[in-house]
Amino acid sequence: MHKLISELTRLYLFEEQQQYVDGDGGAQALTPAVLARHLAGEQTVAVQLVTGSGLARALVLEFGGKGGGEAHWSALCTIANAVQHELDLPAPAVSISGTAFQLWLSLATPVPAAQARQFVQLLRATFLPASTDILAVAPPAYVEQVALPPCLQPSGKWAAFIHPSMGAAFVDEPGLDMPPPPAAQLGFLESLRSINPAQFAQALAKLQGHAGLAGAAPEPISAAPVAVPALLPASASSAAPGLLLQDATLEDIVRWLHARNIEPTFRHRLP
Repeated sequence: MHKLISELTRLYLFEEQQQYVDGDGGAQALTPAVLARHLAGEQTVAVQLVTGSGLARALVLEFGGKGGGEAHWSALCTIANAVQHELDLPAPAVSISGTAFQLWLSLATPVPAAQARQFVQLLRATFLPASTDILAVAPPAYVEQVALPPCLQPSGKWAAFIHPSMGAAFVDEPGLDMPPPPAAQLGFLESLRSINPAQFAQALAKLQGHAGLAGAAPEPISAAPVAVPALLPASASSAAPGLLLQDATLEDIVRWLHARNIEPTFRHRLP
């Protein structure tokens, strides 16, 4: 559990300023002890991703609400692949919250929350234009308060980080019936890298340029939704180049998990 907390902190949390919302709606310090109980399913808390001084280092987009899960998953894949292939940013993490899919971008250096919101709005406007059916059904929401995975939700379902190639298996029910192994959660996170300041500035300028905002040089960006490929971390994609979600076999997924010492479990739906 200590290693999992370390990885979550490395990617998404502030070591000293991180807070959560208690049962009375007040802000409390998110200590390692509180976080450990949260991850163990003993106490679920809502982590505040924006500090009191208005800084954010985790950008979380949630794809859920009304409409089918397939549209939510398709929208997530469109944004996540654009982040990597059009904006040249590190691979994001993917999670299921119990009710929705979530996409996690980690910033090495915090940015003002207003800038984080603008970045997400420009992502949505550029890669999920209003004319698409995906945006009408599943507009991603920018989340500033979240139950950090893995955790037990009030519904009795577990939120968890997942291997992106397995996302389509959760379109009907984006949650787990049992707690995910901490080693598996660690395996999904430890190869991820944060977006450094230069990468973020370049990507933001590219998005602003595409939107025609003042002070930004326009750069061509493909606004059309891309196909739905697997979203593999760099180390995984080099082992399985060109692997597409629709082409991923069970053996492909198991091989990737075993390479990270993760023993997979699968749900089976009987006819």
